[in-house]
Amino acid sequence: MTRDFAPGSPFALLSGAETAAWYAYMKVHLRLEYELNRQLRADSGISLADYHVLVALTSEPGGRMRVTDLAIRIGWERSRLSHHLKRMRARGLVETGANPEDRRAVDVALSEAGWETLRRAAPDHVEFVRKAFLDALEPGEVAGLTTSLERVYDALVEHGTLPRPVDHP
Repeated sequence: MTRDFAPGSPFALLSGAETAAWYAYMKVHLRLEYELNRQLRADSGISLADYHVLVALTSEPGGRMRVTDLAIRIGWERSRLSHHLKRMRARGLVETGANPEDRRAVDVALSEAGWETLRRAAPDHVEFVRKAFLDALEPGEVAGLTTSLERVYDALVEHGTLPRPVDHP
């Protein structure tokens, strides 16, 4: 669907194809976040934000990393992450403490309950991701979408304010 915008509208600066692509992305992004959050809450009792934190922690040995590095990895402001970690810690999903190499830094680690919550949540979550996202693509489209999204991610890192996470070369 192509939309015409009044002169002076920010989207009047985009071509029709660019506007259509941006709207398509925004529709998917907003609806996908809503549906993923709903699915996780209904099936596992955790939020999408909880899931982001838990999954990011699994990418490090022992499920532990500095809070600052975790904030960069998931693209959150450090203050938002600190508040969220406090709530997750109260529910027993994570543990926090001083970094053994730098006492000024704070580490966060998956607790046993966090690991178990993630193990329980993953199968239903992956099934939903497959049905609502991956199955909508033809097999040959998956690689192309991956390539396109990686290029967009690189542009975000180049033009954004967060540094590139160490595990995303």
